[in-house]
Amino acid sequence: MATKTKFGLKRKERDSYLELVQAFPLASIKSDEHLTEAQKVMDRLLAKGTLDDGETMYLDALSDLVAAYEDAHHGIEPASDADMLQHLLEAKGITQAQLSKETGLPKSSISEVLAGKKPFSRQMIRKLAEYFHLDVTVLAANL
Repeated sequence: MATKTKFGLKRKERDSYLELVQAFPLASIKSDEHLTEAQKVMDRLLAKGTLDDGETMYLDALSDLVAAYEDAHHGIEPASDADMLQHLLEAKGITQAQLSKETGLPKSSISEVLAGKKPFSRQMIRKLAEYFHLDVTVLAANL
């Protein structure tokens, strides 16, 4: 027996959702081949542009399944502190000396981080986050 909820779809949207489920069922992804097919389905939906509510609901659910599989099987290690700092310097187009002058961080500390000899300190994370307008959690991934 079907139960009505406030999360139900109207006929047109329900039809598009069910059509997608029949073509590619929403189930836990179990292999890289399954992942590839799921990504193709998502790409087709995203290329479509405007989606109705049923298509959007399906895409959201499939994206969650893909993310769960990728997190479990293809996790990405956080960038090293050296890589993160190098990227931030390049993105802002500044030198180590400029960063030191504008943040008050010692040049030697910046150089040691870039050389991979030293991790970010908590003080450095706070100053870099403020300077680069980042949430501290972005820089604290390796703590």
